[in-house]
Amino acid sequence: MLSVVENHSLPRTAAFFDLDKTVIAKSSTLTFSKSFYRGGLISRRAALRTAYIQFVFLVGGADHDQMERMREYLSALCKGWNVAQVRELVAETLHDLIDPIIYDEAASLIEEHHAAGRDVVIVSTSGAEVVEPIGEMLGADRVVATRMVVGEDGCFTGEVEYYAYGPTKAEAVRELAKSEGYDLSRCYAYSDSATDLPMLEAVGHPYAVNPDRTLRREAVAREWPVLVFNRPVRLKQRLPEFRMPPRPTLMAAAAAVGAAAATAGLVWYASRRRHRAAAAAVLAGH
Repeated sequence: MLSVVENHSLPRTAAFFDLDKTVIAKSSTLTFSKSFYRGGLISRRAALRTAYIQFVFLVGGADHDQMERMREYLSALCKGWNVAQVRELVAETLHDLIDPIIYDEAASLIEEHHAAGRDVVIVSTSGAEVVEPIGEMLGADRVVATRMVVGEDGCFTGEVEYYAYGPTKAEAVRELAKSEGYDLSRCYAYSDSATDLPMLEAVGHPYAVNPDRTLRREAVAREWPVLVFNRPVRLKQRLPEFRMPPRPTLMAAAAAVGAAAATAGLVWYASRRRHRAAAAAVLAGH
């Protein structure tokens, strides 16, 4: 439990949270695949493929090569999606899909950091169209997320404008520290993935949450605290007044959602061999 209240005569501080499998129990963007299927954005075959990718992600996931194939496939899949329709589908199903999979432990940490006077920032590889409303629901002060290019017709072009992944997450954290006056040596960061090591290294108080094998090994070697979150709970059930109005988002912008933002919604996990060949075959269309 965090008990130190921020001394406002000192430089400001923040707590940076990865989203998928850190704050919520699943991939935020892949969770919306059924909604996009019902909304006519993806075919039944694509929905099934996305469901399989979600399974691989949950079991132990995608290595670097698989991640790149997923990124290419899912970026192409979102090409032509109308951004307004995507936002509408996310808004309609956000609470039904995301609220039940928020970790109670993560929600408590967010509350504690706010009570201590720290900003809460969600830094996610998922697309901003998904991360922004989730961040608002959680009461986050800011959001950093992947952005996809939007054409003049208001549709995704299939190109990635900004990819919030690995080292770029750490860069975003440092940029925020400069613009907001955060003292990174007194800031906190939480993630489940070894790909977020640069972000964790950027702060004075890094935490490994439900870590993959590589991150767990690094955390033990560096004597970082390891947290286990395993209690998903609806925010309304734990605290009706949890939702707080967020401050204006600094770095969030429109991005791919659903299958496309899963470009962003997956992280590079050390995958088990038995999943590697199967995931590659699925993405190749076999």
